[in-house]
Amino acid sequence: MIDTGNILETINMVKLYNLDIRTVTLALSLRDCIAEDVDVVCEKIYNKIQKYAKNLVEYADELADEYSIPIINKRIAVTPISLIGESCKNPDYVKIAKTLDKAAKDVGVNFIGGFSALVEKGCTKGDKLLIESIPEALASTEYLCSSINLASSKAGINMDAVLKMSEIIKKAAELTKDRDGIGAAKLVVFCNVPGDNPFMAGAFCGVGEPECALNVGVSGPGVVRAAVDALDKNADMSQLANKIKEIAFKITSTGELVGRKLAQKLDIPFGVIDLSLAPTPAVGDSVAGIFQAMGLEHAGAHGTTAALAMLNDAVKKGGIMASSHVGGLSGAFIPVSEDAGMIEAATNGFLTFDKLEAMTSVCSVGLDMIAIPGDTPVDTIAGIIADEMAIGMINKKTTAVRIIPAYGKTVGDKISYGGLLGEAPIMPVGNLSSTGFVRRGGRIPAPIHSLNN
Repeated sequence: MIDTGNILETINMVKLYNLDIRTVTLALSLRDCIAEDVDVVCEKIYNKIQKYAKNLVEYADELADEYSIPIINKRIAVTPISLIGESCKNPDYVKIAKTLDKAAKDVGVNFIGGFSALVEKGCTKGDKLLIESIPEALASTEYLCSSINLASSKAGINMDAVLKMSEIIKKAAELTKDRDGIGAAKLVVFCNVPGDNPFMAGAFCGVGEPECALNVGVSGPGVVRAAVDALDKNADMSQLANKIKEIAFKITSTGELVGRKLAQKLDIPFGVIDLSLAPTPAVGDSVAGIFQAMGLEHAGAHGTTAALAMLNDAVKKGGIMASSHVGGLSGAFIPVSEDAGMIEAATNGFLTFDKLEAMTSVCSVGLDMIAIPGDTPVDTIAGIIADEMAIGMINKKTTAVRIIPAYGKTVGDKISYGGLLGEAPIMPVGNLSSTGFVRRGGRIPAPIHSLNN
C-alpha cells in the first residue's frame, strides 16, 4: 500500500537534495516487425515506435509538473535488434540503427536502447552482423545505445565474444574520437543482463517481456546522504542501515506512484521499478558522498567496499517493501564520470582501477563510464572485461563494463561530455600482458553452482 505521507515527505527533498525520477523507459517488443526486406522492417519499427511512444514525453512532463518531481530522462528500449534483423534477405543493421535514431528523435526521447545481442553461449549470423555494425551505427546516430551480453552464471563466459567486443569498443571510440569517444560511452557489455532494465546504455526489451511496459528508474543519492548526515555520529551500523532503508522506501514509493500514473495515462502495463541509486555530476548528488557521510575520508579508502555493500543491501531491503514489482539492476551505481565524488576521487588518485573492480562485486552493475588511455591494447581491454564477467558469473549477479579508450589522451587528461554523462579523468591500467590468456578463445565453463535445476 502506498503511504502518501511518506511521498509528501520525500517531495520536500526534491529541491534541496536532487531527488528525481531518473528515467521512465517504455519497453517495446518489435518481434512483430520481422520481415524479409530490411526496408519493410525499418518501416514497421518506425511506425510502431510512433504508435506507442508519441505521447511519452508529453505525459511524463505533465506528471512531473503535477507532482513537482523532476523526470529527468524519457527513454525507449526495444527487442534486441539482432533478433529482428537476422531474418532479412538483405540485412543492414546500420540502416535499422538510423531508423531507431530517427524514431527516437521524432518522439522526443533522450535515448533508445536495444541495439543489442545475447551471445553468452555463441553467436548467430545475425549476432555477428550486428556486432560488426556497432561502431558505425553509434558513430552515425545520436540517441542510439548498444549492449551485448557476453556471459551468464548458466552459460559461462564467451571469450571469443569478449575479445571481439574489445575490438568493437576500441573502434567505436576511434570513430568518435572528435567527441571524446562517445560511441564507447553508449556501448556496454554484460554478464547476466536483465531484460527489464530502464537505464542506458544497457536497456532493452527482453524476450520474456510483454508487448510493451513502462519501467521506472529512481535516483536519490543526495537524499540518502542528507539522511545519513542527519544521524547521530555515534549511530551504529544497524541504525545506519535502518535509516537508509527508510529513505529507500520513500524514494521507491515516489517512483512507484509516478510510474503507475504514467503507465495509466499511456494505457500500457506498469513494468518494474529499478531501485538503483543513480548519481549525477551535480554537487551533492553523489554515491561517493554517501561514503563520506558514513565516515570514510573519501571513496577509495579502505572500507569503501564494505560501505557500498551495506548501502546496496539497505537500498534493496527498503525499496522492496514499497513495490511488488522490482526489477532491472537495483542497487547503487558507481559510474566514474557521472558522480561528482567519484570524479574527484579518481582525479586525486584515491580511487584506483583495482579498487573499482573490487567494489563491483557488491554494487549494482560494474565498471561504468571509466576512461582509459587511447593506446590501451585490445587484449588488455579483453582482460578487464573477462575479470568483470567472472565476478558476475561466480556471484550470480549482473556485472557490466562501459569503458572508453580516449584516443589521443593519456593519464592526466580527461574526457568531457556535459550533462548526465559528465566528465572523467583518464585512469591508468595495468602494463602486464593478457594476450596469451584472452586469445585462447572458446568459453570459460559455468561454475558448478549453475547446475541447480
